[in-house]
Amino acid sequence: MKELVEGAGIFIYPLGVCSLVAAFIIVERLYGLLKHRVCPPEMVRKVSEGEAVDPDGRSALGRVLRFSRQNGADKSAVKAVARVEVNRLERGLVLLEMVIGAAPLLGLLGTVTGLIRVFANISGVTGLPEPQAFVEGVAMALTTTVIGLSIAIPSLIANGYLQRRVETYAVQIESLIDLMYGVDEE
Repeated sequence: MKELVEGAGIFIYPLGVCSLVAAFIIVERLYGLLKHRVCPPEMVRKVSEGEAVDPDGRSALGRVLRFSRQNGADKSAVKAVARVEVNRLERGLVLLEMVIGAAPLLGLLGTVTGLIRVFANISGVTGLPEPQAFVEGVAMALTTTVIGLSIAIPSLIANGYLQRRVETYAVQIESLIDLMYGVDEE
């Protein structure tokens, strides 16, 4: 592990930041997108069956229902509030997408820097690179690539999963609003 960190050189710092940011966002969004925090099953059941619901405001659906009840709002206003709630569910995912793009590019930058280190130290007399510079340059090239991809690939998978959960909740909330107000004829 120590060799991995040393081999990445200065690039370990931005890659480390990317790793920490990605881990934090993934864990926070996995917790934030739990079913009972977004669309509690009991509340969904009551709305689906047309029963009276006591919206608590702790869940996204609860806040939408509370707005509907307090304001006696029309369907379009309730849908606007639902869009705001869906936007809240997506928080942090843009930053995760930035990490997905930045981590492999930082790895690529480390690769290029490592190769420059190798070729910059080629002896004019022998035509061979200095052994120490060669080893350090190749280590940086390979290490930064591996670390960058090791951050980006799991982040990409998690982002796809989290985006799909948000989309699923958005469809569920919209369907419940349609049940409450009736479906628009278009």
